[in-house]
Amino acid sequence: MVPGFIAVGCGAALGAWLRWLLGLVLNPLFLAMPLGTLVANVLGGYLVGIAVGVFHLNSGLPVALKLFVITGFLGGLTTFSTFSAEVVERLLAGQPGLAIGLASLHLVGSLGATYLGLLTVGATKIWA
Repeated sequence: MVPGFIAVGCGAALGAWLRWLLGLVLNPLFLAMPLGTLVANVLGGYLVGIAVGVFHLNSGLPVALKLFVITGFLGGLTTFSTFSAEVVERLLAGQPGLAIGLASLHLVGSLGATYLGLLTVGATKIWA
């Protein structure tokens, strides 16, 4: 239990720091849409696809590593709460089209990236 606790905590800290840095660097580039959150969620979707595939294809990998990567790092990197706040902020600003577009980009981008991650490691049939 303690190794898992440490693995999740360390991974989460690193993922959250990366998300924060992405926001610092990317959000000022296009003020109408917070690119940092979008990149964090789509990148996280891609990386979780790779991770799920790798852990499925290599069942002997340590559980603590899976906890570090998926639950910790990718859980800290991706963010549903910030995404939700940014979409609602646009709704409250009277920009429903932008809000719907932003929500769609996050959803389609993350799901598509997860599938691409699975394709990357040749693990698209793990649930068949």
